[in-house]
Amino acid sequence: MTKPERARHAAAPRPAQPQAVSASPVIRTRTKLRSVPPAAEPSLALYEQVKEHVTRRIQDGTWPPGHRLPSEHELVAQFGISRMTANRALRELVEQGRIVRVPGVGSFVAENKPQSTLLQIANIASEIRARGHDYGYRLLSASRVSAPADVAAWLDLRAGESVFHTVCMHLENGVPVQLEDRYVSPRVVPAYLDQDLSATPPSEYLVRHVPFDQIEHLVDAVLPNTEQADRLHMGAADPCLLLTRRTWTRGVPVTVVRCLHPASRYRLGSRFRADGNPSST
Repeated sequence: MTKPERARHAAAPRPAQPQAVSASPVIRTRTKLRSVPPAAEPSLALYEQVKEHVTRRIQDGTWPPGHRLPSEHELVAQFGISRMTANRALRELVEQGRIVRVPGVGSFVAENKPQSTLLQIANIASEIRARGHDYGYRLLSASRVSAPADVAAWLDLRAGESVFHTVCMHLENGVPVQLEDRYVSPRVVPAYLDQDLSATPPSEYLVRHVPFDQIEHLVDAVLPNTEQADRLHMGAADPCLLLTRRTWTRGVPVTVVRCLHPASRYRLGSRFRADGNPSST
């Protein structure tokens, strides 16, 4: 190529070069893994659900003390459970002191457990009325019997010597709270059975007419026998508090009494000052 040709070739417009085709952009997606919620805790057992239902209504005040609970039949229909399950729930609520069951009547929200003093002879009628509740009393039996060996020893009597024996029931709002089984020495209180003990409870009569100067209290946790459980409207497997009290006047035994309380309805206790003077709580 001559020099003029090379000049013309250099001046000629060059064909446009094809542009490089860029690769399609890579679209990256990030898949967000959905977290799997932890497995729910196993649901409460059916009887626990019933207990929780009842407890919640008691605690929030929907069912106040004395309120009648749904019957076993009603709980069975409401929760779709067996009667055995409903019975277990109610039974455990009784054991926890949240409700009381009166055979043939129903189940009720328990009152706050009343507490009776141990450092003095408490008047159960006054205690119940002081709480604004109705006090009830029934004399179940009154007789003169041959003293059992333990009673004869407690009252310093000869084995087989006759002794006065009374049994009575104390009730709070119509519910039995104390079964009183008492023996009284005829040597100290000869006119005991001459009194109208169906109108005046034995403890009130004795406190008014026989001054005492010593008291002994013993407390035991026991199970009631069949007769006691029936009288107290409670199950034979439900625990009781047994208060055994002896009193003396001038060193001579006056009476020994066993007071049986359903543990779910009553408690025993005292508060005292450092000077030794009792203070009831």
